[in-house]
Amino acid sequence: MRFHEFLEDQVFSPTLIANALRTTKSEIAGTLGLGKDAFSRASRIQARKTQVRLRQMLEILNRVEAETGSPLAAYAWFRGQPLPSFGGATPDMLVREGRADHVHAFLDRITAGGYA
Repeated sequence: MRFHEFLEDQVFSPTLIANALRTTKSEIAGTLGLGKDAFSRASRIQARKTQVRLRQMLEILNRVEAETGSPLAAYAWFRGQPLPSFGGATPDMLVREGRADHVHAFLDRITAGGYA
């Protein structure tokens, strides 16, 4: 997943992301812990919290896409893979809690040949 493919007017576009992942903007908002209306107006889409969460999700999806085989499989992993190191929390749960850096640390350990 290339970040520039999801930019529109210099911000991440929920519409482009949803289309690529074959889902809805509402579903992505829920996955990221954003309100239903987070993607309803340009000012809300451009909000720092919205853009940070979208970027964090894309960064993680980008990292796992090679292992999962496709952006759709990466998104399924992001939403549904319990991480033993975090009490079974899924990557999307950690991002919602502001702990995207923990997901990256987990991926770094796995990449280096460590255990979850």
